[in-house]
Amino acid sequence: MGNTWTVEHLIYSNEIDYKATCRLSNLLSLMQRAADGDVEHMGGTRDQMVAHNMGWMLTTIDLVCERMPKFNEIVTITTWNKGTKGPLWLRDFRIFDESNQEIAKACTLWALVDTDKRKVLRPSAYPFEINPYSEDSVGPVPDKMNISDEVELYDSYTMTVHYSGIDSNGHLNNARYADLCMDALTVEELDQAIHGFHITYHHEAKMGEVIHILRSDLTDGVIYFRGQSQDGSRYYDACLRMMD
Repeated sequence: MGNTWTVEHLIYSNEIDYKATCRLSNLLSLMQRAADGDVEHMGGTRDQMVAHNMGWMLTTIDLVCERMPKFNEIVTITTWNKGTKGPLWLRDFRIFDESNQEIAKACTLWALVDTDKRKVLRPSAYPFEINPYSEDSVGPVPDKMNISDEVELYDSYTMTVHYSGIDSNGHLNNARYADLCMDALTVEELDQAIHGFHITYHHEAKMGEVIHILRSDLTDGVIYFRGQSQDGSRYYDACLRMMD
């Protein structure tokens, strides 16, 4: 398909959990890698972005899973830029198994930022050509993940951002937030299959910062999560949708 980017990946043993299925965080990493490849293929390499003091900031993911990839399975990830809405860039993903059956799909929102001023830039500031693809769409623009005040959240655990979780920007990598949610689950909840994951990133977490992870009970197949600082400022809001 024109103006799309497709990659294949073999699921390795270091990417799976105790059920021999791909960890959610690893699936998000593969999607991020595919998005990077698409943008670089169109001319905006990381070195060029750094030279322009620009970077991409993922703001929202809405992922739907029919099933998670399994150990030693080859998956195909197709992604494309779907254009812009206001200051945000829309990017969709479809993930297929070896039989070309779709096993997951996602709609995501990204912002172009000035890495020096930490300011969101207008799409017109992007100095490279990037062609939107309009012949396919996973779904509408994803909503920002908001947790209703009626949802009761309680403390689950705290974690400190260390070297193993940070990326080249010195922040906790986007995909690792899925681990923060999964680590808050009980053994019984972990045994259930994931049907979806919806997250909005509010603020980057830097090395040495402490994140307080809160969660809700499992209600109607959904568990809500929030990561916040000691003073209550939010790092992220998220939810897991579990299979019936």
